[in-house]
Amino acid sequence: MVKSMTGFAATKGNAVGYSWNWDIRSVNARGLDIRTRLPDWIEGLDQPVRAAVSKTVARGNVTVGLKLARDEGAACEEVDPAALARILGQLKQVEAAAAEAGLSFAKPTVTDVLAARGVLVSNASETDVAPLAKAITAGLPDLVNAFDQMRQAEGAALKDVLLGQLATIQDLTTEAAELAEARKDQMADRLRENLARILENSDGADEARVAQELAMIAVKTDVTEEIDRLGAHVTAARELLETDGPIGRKLDFLSQEFNREANTLCSKSQSTDLTRVGLDLKATIDQMREQVQNVE
Repeated sequence: MVKSMTGFAATKGNAVGYSWNWDIRSVNARGLDIRTRLPDWIEGLDQPVRAAVSKTVARGNVTVGLKLARDEGAACEEVDPAALARILGQLKQVEAAAAEAGLSFAKPTVTDVLAARGVLVSNASETDVAPLAKAITAGLPDLVNAFDQMRQAEGAALKDVLLGQLATIQDLTTEAAELAEARKDQMADRLRENLARILENSDGADEARVAQELAMIAVKTDVTEEIDRLGAHVTAARELLETDGPIGRKLDFLSQEFNREANTLCSKSQSTDLTRVGLDLKATIDQMREQVQNVE
């Protein structure tokens, strides 16, 4: 099953005097990078989040956030005087340095200050936090499952796009093979004409040696191997798309191989029509590589 590295999901919950909103989103990345935005005053949330995500996600830059709101009568947050004094002192230092350097300084609002890490702390007791943390983490499987379903849905759409692009590459490869076959007689006639022209204008030329050199040129312009490899790459890519598990890295490598063969085909073409097909191949392969970047 093809999965996309991009996705989003959100869930809600409430218990022990609190309500909360989970959200998880991801974008493409070379590996798996999990980032969390969790309340500081509830310990033990980060590890369950990372474990739940790691069981399902193999690649991607994943961000998981949790927003809490207390119900009436539940524990509330209060200002930490020491943290507030520290933040205000740091702001004064920055303002002074900015003035000395002749830079403008946009003063933060009260809301900005309160949003700084550590300024607001919960006055909840430990006995309140433990059941709250347990209730919050109980909803993680539903969150990750919804997230994975979206990634699967986007992956299915990606698969359809990639299969369509592979079909185009297959058609262009078939056209290139037909053009290369039709070009053989033209190439042979051209080589014979070149051989005759060289022998007529070169006294004492070794006919066998000249023929050998021209034969080597013919070999260098043969595109049979490139066409065969393009066909093999199409087959390999289609097989990968039917494989379970992360396939993004393999598809990315394969798309590079596609591009290499198309480049060689263009450089060897010596034919306007074959060059046109080679350029169409390169354009389609580039489009495919862009899509592959989103495959897990």
